[in-house]
Amino acid sequence: MCKRTMIASLLKGDIALGNYVNVKGWVRTRRGIKNVVFIELNDGSIIHNIQIVADIQNFNEDFLKRINTGTCLSVTGLLTESLGQKQKVEIQAKEITIYGEADPEKYPLQKKGHSLEFLREIAHLRPRTNTFGAILRLRHAMSYAIHKYFNDKGFYYIHTPIITASDAEGAGAMFKVTTLDLNNLPITKEGKIDFSQDFFGRETNLTVSGQLEAELGALALSNVYTFGPTFRAENSNTPRHLAEFWMIEPEMAFYDINDNMDLAEDFLKFLVNYALENCLDDLEFLNKMYDKDLIDRLRSIIKQPFVRLTYTKAIDILINAKQKFEFPVKWGADLQAEHERYLVEKYFENPVIITDYPKEIKAFYMKLNDDEKTVKAMDILFPSIGEIIGGSQREENLNKLIARIKELNIPEKDVWWYVDTRRFGTAPHSGFGLGFERLMLFVTGMSNIRDVIPFPRTPGNAEF
Repeated sequence: MCKRTMIASLLKGDIALGNYVNVKGWVRTRRGIKNVVFIELNDGSIIHNIQIVADIQNFNEDFLKRINTGTCLSVTGLLTESLGQKQKVEIQAKEITIYGEADPEKYPLQKKGHSLEFLREIAHLRPRTNTFGAILRLRHAMSYAIHKYFNDKGFYYIHTPIITASDAEGAGAMFKVTTLDLNNLPITKEGKIDFSQDFFGRETNLTVSGQLEAELGALALSNVYTFGPTFRAENSNTPRHLAEFWMIEPEMAFYDINDNMDLAEDFLKFLVNYALENCLDDLEFLNKMYDKDLIDRLRSIIKQPFVRLTYTKAIDILINAKQKFEFPVKWGADLQAEHERYLVEKYFENPVIITDYPKEIKAFYMKLNDDEKTVKAMDILFPSIGEIIGGSQREENLNKLIARIKELNIPEKDVWWYVDTRRFGTAPHSGFGLGFERLMLFVTGMSNIRDVIPFPRTPGNAEF
């Protein structure tokens, strides 16, 4: 009995011609001529199929008719050179086992093209398409590359809580976590929900960021990162937003803002280069089908240093731009996607890092500059994406941090543990956050964030 071989290994030439091999997978297409049935089989290990040649003399005709698009097969046969132009090898089938049939009248993934909108409706089946097979393999590769990068640099991977009582960014749009009976809620004398009777004895939520907890790790282990799911209950039904997404958040003790920018730039270049070196087949498919400039854009990222400029300089450029913007440009206003993309795609034609934002539009934990008007923040802007990384040097001064907390009316009781790190052995430190799905949008060339995560969670949609 032949041991199963992945199709990727066969197509890469790991097995010599003339050997008997066993492959298992799902039928992409079948066609027949007078005495032969050709079956295109895929097992997800590579975007390409392997051709199975089944001589009808060796198989019952009724049996072969049961093999349709979507059918799951085990095939044992002789690995031979292919006479066709599309592939170098094929399998002359000797034994075929049908694991699971797929009724061609009901199976929705027939050979015809399908819109991305339609495929979102059948997210449980779309991994079997070329597009989503490629995206999921790239997602795996990027996940691995993230861990490899930080591990090789001596960072420690820490697990920050998914359930939290803090709101790291003051976002206010958080999913509540409770075990209370929603049909019989306990009420205080003041008429509010009595969360003291809840599981944790207080109000809790799904996290919007692991940053604050990661900082605690950095102020003990020096260099750490967290990589996990985060949640925002914003009613944002756009191609750029999800209610559940993944974040990579490194935090580094003794890093200033310049060290932080250097690491972030190097990190992004490493990830893009890893994709180009290890996922070229999938990238070439996506380049051909969805974004003709994808590979060239990826290669351009790693060729030259990112442009660095202050927020003030960026505002000056935008005010003097000959382009009209939907959102007005003025000092003190946050940059919108149209502003970011103008700077990256038209003005500099290069990734951009913007620093020194007004403190009013940034979070409480960012370090004040000497002017006390701006903070040591940095955002990295990419072509087609806009902001892909946001970070800062964190405020290590106890008095300044407390002043900012009071200024923003953040309850000190909610962040006392965070403040303690500045009270006991404070140290300069920095960090940033990279939205994993934003990275995936850039690496795959897809235009909708729902198409770079296996099971998207959006307003009104929690299927699958």
